[in-house]
Amino acid sequence: MSSAFEAYEQDFGTLTAEITNKIGRIPKLGGEEKTQLVLNVDKQLEEVRELMEQMDLEVRELPIQSRSMYQSRLKSYKGEMEKLEKDFKRSRIAYSDEVRNELLGEDAGSSESQRAHLLDNTEKLERSSRRLEAGYQIAVETEQVGQEILANLHTDREKIQRSRDRVSTLPRAHTYTRYS
Repeated sequence: MSSAFEAYEQDFGTLTAEITNKIGRIPKLGGEEKTQLVLNVDKQLEEVRELMEQMDLEVRELPIQSRSMYQSRLKSYKGEMEKLEKDFKRSRIAYSDEVRNELLGEDAGSSESQRAHLLDNTEKLERSSRRLEAGYQIAVETEQVGQEILANLHTDREKIQRSRDRVSTLPRAHTYTRYS
């Protein structure tokens, strides 16, 4: 299991390095290039969030002995993620001020920006729906496994009870001691 977690860690490192680089470039760009970079960073941050969810699931499946080490690493990554989101938010605030100023000067770009935002939000909604469906499927499968386990336990209990009843009805062997 830890090898999967370590693979996620590598992906996390690569993605966060790319995001950090792009966040640093946002204030230096202008126009459509800046808009595309902001949308790209937003998508990559969503990928990192999904990656963190996968890492969290991996940690939960680890044996208790090694779980705490991975939980502390995951907590560190979550802190790093929060910092990235704050940095991105700051760069977006500066970016949105510039966009607002541009839009006040010309109204033609607003419909394109709204369309891009709508497409981005639709994509996020679809990803969330897929995750919800996958979670629901896991819950249904877990319930089925639980029902099978309960049925097996009930069957085993009945077998034990029948065996106990049989043993209690058997004549008991008496031990006689001989006196000489």
